[in-house]
Amino acid sequence: MEKMAMSVKELALTLGISLPVAYELVKQPEFPVIHVGARILIPVDEFQEWIVTNSNN
Repeated sequence: MEKMAMSVKELALTLGISLPVAYELVKQPEFPVIHVGARILIPVDEFQEWIVTNSNN
């Protein structure tokens, strides 16, 4: 079974950006996040849709 969500650290590694930049990204209103207590999770399917929608292609 594939992961349904990733952490902010995994997001940073996936995009090749620093952890502070990843935290700034997840604060953007249009970026898909789930708050579980103090944790911030990024739904993988919604993240992939966000990438397609926000790419310049």
